Amino acid sequence: MSLPDTVEREPIERDHDPSLVVITGLSGAGRTTAAKVLEDVGYFVIDNLPPALIERVFELAAVPGSSVDRVALVVDVRGREFFGDLRAAVAKLRRRDATLRVVFLEASDEALVQRYEAARRAHPLSGRDRVVDGIERERSLLADLRADADLVIDTTDTNVHQLRDRLVDAFGRDGEHALVANVVSFGFKHGTPRDADIVLDVRFLPNPHWVDRLRPFTGLDEPVRDYVLEQKETGEFLERLGGLLELMLPAFQAEGKRYLTVAIGCTGGRHRSVVLAEEIAQRIRGLGVGVQVEHRDRVKE
Repeated sequence: MSLPDTVEREPIERDHDPSLVVITGLSGAGRTTAAKVLEDVGYFVIDNLPPALIERVFELAAVPGSSVDRVALVVDVRGREFFGDLRAAVAKLRRRDATLRVVFLEASDEALVQRYEAARRAHPLSGRDRVVDGIERERSLLADLRADADLVIDTTDTNVHQLRDRLVDAFGRDGEHALVANVVSFGFKHGTPRDADIVLDVRFLPNPHWVDRLRPFTGLDEPVRDYVLEQKETGEFLERLGGLLELMLPAFQAEGKRYLTVAIGCTGGRHRSVVLAEEIAQRIRGLGVGVQVEHRDRVKE
């Protein structure tokens, strides 16, 4: 049962401030995989912890002599009677200036339904209703927590290896306190990435799709790259965006943001957005920020 806030306990002497990660999100979106990845990179992982105990875990990890300096906690709707306390527990630790980050995993309804059907399992909130009804209830329940998350990862089109790479980039020791950028190219006809912090629309540029000799290629091929970059508007766009990034990235970092997803979209996600994503990623690297590039729709028709 949850511990009431009125319970008084002796403060624990703190020897160091451990790094704490809360893994949460939609059922079936990859929480178990995320927990295994963090365990592999050195986190002490606790699954299905009641939120009322989060602060106590942090304090115990901070006592003199403790060898635990990184803890990952998996919280989900299996502990539904405790779940309403999670936002309060996170806010309380942040008021204590604890090193705490919340990772929220999600996916599209279609992807989640397919995963449940493949596993032949019932959704924890579906009861006697359809799986999609349970997913809808869970989205509503977690909406505020998603808004508070430090990192939102959409696993709809992400395999376990890509999810692992994303988490290692974000939580490996080298990048633990640095801003990490994820640059994603996409096609608007396939939908906007759910986890994007910044969305850039490059459909104002001439479309290589309508050039017969370029149509079979993608933005990773030199003919398409040269065509897109030789456009006058492309150069002006990159120059102005470069100045904006020089302003925004240090400011994001100063505000404590550790993860930034920049999505660049064109019509199909095969040509213009791919070229621009590569160029933008290069400019972000030039500002000293780690970058991972993903071309979500490059091979789609």
